[in-house]
Amino acid sequence: MNPITLIIIYFTILMGPVITMASSNLLLMWVGLELSLLAIIPLLINKKNPRSTEAATKYFITQATASMIILMAMVLNYKQLGMWTFQQQTNNILLNLTLISLSMKLGLAPFHYWLPEVTQGIPMHIGLILLTWQKIAPLSILFQIFHLLNPIITTILAISSIFIGAWGGLNQTQTRKIMAYSSIAHMGWMMAILPYNPNLMLLNLIIYIVLTIPMFIALTMNSSTTINAISLLWNKTPMILIMTSLILLSMGGLPPLTGFLPKWAIISELLKNKSLIMATLMAMMALLNLFFYTRLIYSTSLTMFPTNNNSKMMSHHPNLKYTSIMPTLTIISTLTLPLSPQLIS
Repeated sequence: MNPITLIIIYFTILMGPVITMASSNLLLMWVGLELSLLAIIPLLINKKNPRSTEAATKYFITQATASMIILMAMVLNYKQLGMWTFQQQTNNILLNLTLISLSMKLGLAPFHYWLPEVTQGIPMHIGLILLTWQKIAPLSILFQIFHLLNPIITTILAISSIFIGAWGGLNQTQTRKIMAYSSIAHMGWMMAILPYNPNLMLLNLIIYIVLTIPMFIALTMNSSTTINAISLLWNKTPMILIMTSLILLSMGGLPPLTGFLPKWAIISELLKNKSLIMATLMAMMALLNLFFYTRLIYSTSLTMFPTNNNSKMMSHHPNLKYTSIMPTLTIISTLTLPLSPQLIS
């Protein structure tokens, strides 16, 4: 693709969520959502193969449907109140439509079916944008209107996403699908805490992005699209293998790693708000997530093929642009738990 075209596309993807975050006007929020949606489509179909075309089509149809629903809710709200903001007087049906359409954009269960398929059909670096940056705009809208949302629907979406994210990832062998189901589960945790403490949702989002970026970089460096491909890492780049294992454990929420912080804070907040059953279910599902992360670690670190050939081991990785930032990202994604008193105070 033409470099100037690529710069324009990436700039538009960058600006979409920024416009949504900076706006209190519903129409401008919608414009930000549309910018990021339309700009990423050329990146999805950049590789000329049927799989990426299918992924781009699924992504466009789902996101366009959600955008249509949210625009309808916003226009009807303007017709009712005469202003481009949601208020206490806004019809509950319109707020529920907005919540459902934003859930479709985020890939929350039961609107999650497109996410694993789309992530599987696109390159790793585009998958990273899809699972991190593209989540910011819908979550920023939810953050602004959280006090108007129906807590029962929000809780149902959260619990179903955590269940689907945990169960769906168990039988996967493709690393991109595992990361997609991991994303669904993390989004479920964010939705669970949204009605009680939206600041914790932001903390969870930041830590989720910090964990996902080095994980995708590690997979991109070695073109590891399946568990079998990861299992060969020990013979090529043993240091990257150690970092990957630590990041996976952190994503699973194992103490004392960084990933434990949002789970700890969210479960504490739910218990303060007398949501004991919900906190228990979420903790149990987190164990399933940890199980399939541990299975990845087992196939990479704890199983070795019978070979004494060390000539394949790389002292210098060809992707030096990634290698230099991996240690820093690994430290951030595993060792920031001591900062928790400052982060959640």
